[in-house]
Amino acid sequence: MNPCQSGLGEAVVRSLDQYFQDLDGQKPVPVYDMVLKCVERPLFEYILERAKGNQSAAAQVLGINRNTLRRKLVDYDLL
Repeated sequence: MNPCQSGLGEAVVRSLDQYFQDLDGQKPVPVYDMVLKCVERPLFEYILERAKGNQSAAAQVLGINRNTLRRKLVDYDLL
C-alpha cells in the first residue's frame, strides 16, 4: 500500500491549507522545518510504542540507523 494514497499525504495538505489560512497574510516560517518538527516527535513516539520500546526494531520500521533514532529521541526528550 502506498502511504501517500492512504490519507497521510491528504492530511498534510489539509494541515498546510489550514496553516496558510491562519496566517492571514503574515509571512510563513520555513515550512519544511516546521512540518518535520510537527511530524517527527509523534512519529517517533508512535513507532517506539508499537515496537514496545525496542529502539532497534523502531529504527528498522522507520528505515533509519539506530544511532540516528537515539539522537532524535534525545532531541525530543523521549528517553
